[in-house]
Amino acid sequence: MRKFFFLFWSLTFLISVNAQIVDPVKWKNSVRKKSENHYVLVLDAQIEKEWHMYSQFTPDGGSLPTEIKYTNAGKDFKLIGKTKETGTHKAFNDVFGVDEIYFENKAHFEQEIEVKAGLKTIDASVDYQACKQMCSNFTKKFTFTLPVDEIVADAVPSQEKIDTTTQVSPEPSIESVAKDTEAKVAEAPVTKATQPAAPRNLWSVFLIAFLSGFAALLTPCVFPLIPMTVSFFTKQSKTKAEGKKNAIIYGISIIAIYVILGSLVTAIFGADALNALATNVWFNVIFFVLLVIFAISFLGAFEIVLPHTWANKVDRQADRGGIIGILFMALALAVVSFSCTGPIVGTLLFEAASRGGIGPIVGMLGFSLALALPFMLFAMFPGWLNSLPKSGGWLNTVKVFLGFLELALAFKFLSNADLVLQLHLLEREVFLAIWIAIFGVLALYLFGKISTPHDSPLTHISVGRLLLGILVLTFTVYLIPGLWGAPLKLINAFPPPLEYSESPRGLGNSEVTTVAQELPEGAKSGPHGITVFDDYEKGMAYAKKVNKPIMLDFTGFACVNCRKMENNVWSDARILPILKEQVVLISLYVDDKRPLPASEQHISNDTGEQIETIGDKWTDFMISRYHTNTQPMYVLMDQQEKNLNLQQPTISYTDVETFESWLKKGISAYQK
Repeated sequence: MRKFFFLFWSLTFLISVNAQIVDPVKWKNSVRKKSENHYVLVLDAQIEKEWHMYSQFTPDGGSLPTEIKYTNAGKDFKLIGKTKETGTHKAFNDVFGVDEIYFENKAHFEQEIEVKAGLKTIDASVDYQACKQMCSNFTKKFTFTLPVDEIVADAVPSQEKIDTTTQVSPEPSIESVAKDTEAKVAEAPVTKATQPAAPRNLWSVFLIAFLSGFAALLTPCVFPLIPMTVSFFTKQSKTKAEGKKNAIIYGISIIAIYVILGSLVTAIFGADALNALATNVWFNVIFFVLLVIFAISFLGAFEIVLPHTWANKVDRQADRGGIIGILFMALALAVVSFSCTGPIVGTLLFEAASRGGIGPIVGMLGFSLALALPFMLFAMFPGWLNSLPKSGGWLNTVKVFLGFLELALAFKFLSNADLVLQLHLLEREVFLAIWIAIFGVLALYLFGKISTPHDSPLTHISVGRLLLGILVLTFTVYLIPGLWGAPLKLINAFPPPLEYSESPRGLGNSEVTTVAQELPEGAKSGPHGITVFDDYEKGMAYAKKVNKPIMLDFTGFACVNCRKMENNVWSDARILPILKEQVVLISLYVDDKRPLPASEQHISNDTGEQIETIGDKWTDFMISRYHTNTQPMYVLMDQQEKNLNLQQPTISYTDVETFESWLKKGISAYQK
């Protein structure tokens, strides 16, 4: 029956084409007594499939974070630390240019408190944003009843305050995002599929780690050890079979050492703590400094090595023979090669930790597998050793190449911190200028025009080095138009977004000046130079003055699909002239946290919620008039606020053709 009802409801929606209030999250609250006067307030959320809700710690500049407010905190009771959360994921949002933290399927929150004697109940509210193809903002209120014993007691949410109805958006899913735990950076880009993001992220962690392990294998600290180690196993073993077995044990030992390292990092710090660090402003700054140090080391200024006593002790243990001796031989490899592998392992652990969960373990598995495979394979097939290139100056070239990459990557972490703090010190143009300089110098290095302290004399360059130099030079030239506003889609996950720049519309864009001079009172230049009002009354007055229909744009600063509509649909040659010339656009931001004047604050007649901010005002306006709270949402109406598209009063995230047809029908109705 439930499936039948859902199908019936969906068909009814498609026929009526009326948007409904969508709340894909069901909440349950409870209280656990911890000790005398100490309690833990618990919130559990069940999230509909394909929807996601954002963490309290998702970065600034992206989607709206979940906010939990406790009434009379600090008066009747004391909050012990911050509200803890579990079950987060993380993913990069290419629209906002940040790593967003989000929940899928379920979310769990706990807040420890210390109460004064006699307190029986605590009121709390949760502000959150849920997204699928559209995003909706909600506020839920709860009353926690404090238990008098050690038993966990569930407190039923105030029925007049909370609506536990769950509906599924009738619109198809466009994307989904991924995130992890504490910081501030931005909203979820998503994949064009509804599959969970975490497994795919782990596969990408493994692949990147495997390629990094292969790169580490080609450094002067590791590569020369391959023939030496393989020769040891083949010559010291009594039979070929024993030599192969020992080499395999050696390879497995290498994998075990690095996997144990990843496991220890995860166990000691915990997945949530790692995610918190990975998105923390100051941790990003610290890691930027570390990467710069690693890069300078790779470039030849100095070497980062572990104490020689460690290597000597491990080497002595390797002489014991048997499986224990082989294990210590593998450990000796990790210690001796640390100057080359350490920076790579450190970077991988940081990146893998930012993906959450078992990311560090998967990362170390991929890295160690690439490192161990050659030792095992060459021991099993010793004849292959003759095909290995001889050690030489090319190994240092690999190391220097990695140094340049480490240096470029370092500025990504510094950019993360700058975006979070909104300092505008490392805007898009500055970031790209730094990358152009780094990769430009790398191209000169590969062409043999400059050298580093440990490079061998270069009489000529190999064909491989020449081709790699051409590739790097091509990439450098590709970056240059980005200084003038080119989107640079190949690397859009790395630089700050186009909006975070000195010239958001590009240098030398005469359209900016022209639009600025012609803007009516109360308007501003919006996406693609469209004239936009964010004041409803002024927009309506201007529409009456110029006798044009109005398009209401219910949007949000942190609405990723709103940005995608603006970038992919509004920019189309069939749509842009209509929005610029035939309608008056009024954009109403439902996540605008600026407070309303005291005289305008009130209790909503429709939802019973307190209307305190500008965003609350427009959210209540959406719900009361259009019975929906999803963004983006668009409405075409005349100056008397009558809908022009009677069959389809509102439209949300859609394709160019559908949006064009909807616009033209509404404008045609206005002109009749």
